[in-house]
Amino acid sequence: MVGIGTDLVDLDRFRRVLERTPGVVARLFTDAERAYAERRRDPTERLAARFAAKEAALKALGLGIGAVPFRDIEVVRADSGRPALVMHAAAAAAAASQGVRRWHLTLSHTDHIAQAIAIAEGLDGGGSCEVIS
Repeated sequence: MVGIGTDLVDLDRFRRVLERTPGVVARLFTDAERAYAERRRDPTERLAARFAAKEAALKALGLGIGAVPFRDIEVVRADSGRPALVMHAAAAAAAASQGVRRWHLTLSHTDHIAQAIAIAEGLDGGGSCEVIS
């Protein structure tokens, strides 16, 4: 294991940020992430969970906010609904430099909090990490 990260996002606080600064959504999330979240009347839960996943991935890599653009870390869903991380550009380079070959991700939320846990698995773990440069 290269690292593990977790993050919690308060939904009410995150909702206020989105209302106050609507442009933040385009800066933080990919087009696909936004489209997925916007299928809901209130996309806050889905966006907050994805924000938590990006923060958790940074923590698993031992990096802080701003080390790579948030849009370089993407949360995708398998047909089964299972969430996964895809690293792009600077995030892919940071993960590769630490030997990350595979990510494990879990997302959860209540009416008040979204949570994500990300585990970065290294070279000895087998499997492969989807990396898009």
